[in-house]
Amino acid sequence: QVQLVESGGGLVQAGGSLRLSCAASGRTFSNYGMGWFRQAPGKERKFVAHISSSGGSTYYVDSVKGRFTISRDNAKNTVYLQMNSLKPEDTAVYYCAAQSVVAGTFDYWGQGTQVTVSS
Repeated sequence: QVQLVESGGGLVQAGGSLRLSCAASGRTFSNYGMGWFRQAPGKERKFVAHISSSGGSTYYVDSVKGRFTISRDNAKNTVYLQMNSLKPEDTAVYYCAAQSVVAGTFDYWGQGTQVTVSS
């Protein structure tokens, strides 16, 4: 089992920044790829960003490229999402998830943290 706890959400004006953190406990954190997802009100949960288990590879959905940066610190068992130039359409609950390197599936999820961007 991997337990994930997100933090860092809040209310910010458009153009502002937030940094989300996701602290992991349980199994060896460095064995897992990590992803960030978000779910806006009334919409499906969608992929935002991914980082490989070593941190050497990252991938983003087009809508956040150049604004968001995913990173991880395996010594601290934590993954981050730095969000800059925030837009009202970034408003959502943000979730981190741990990806099995073997199966490729996101097997463990955090409880989510709310990000609200006001115009």
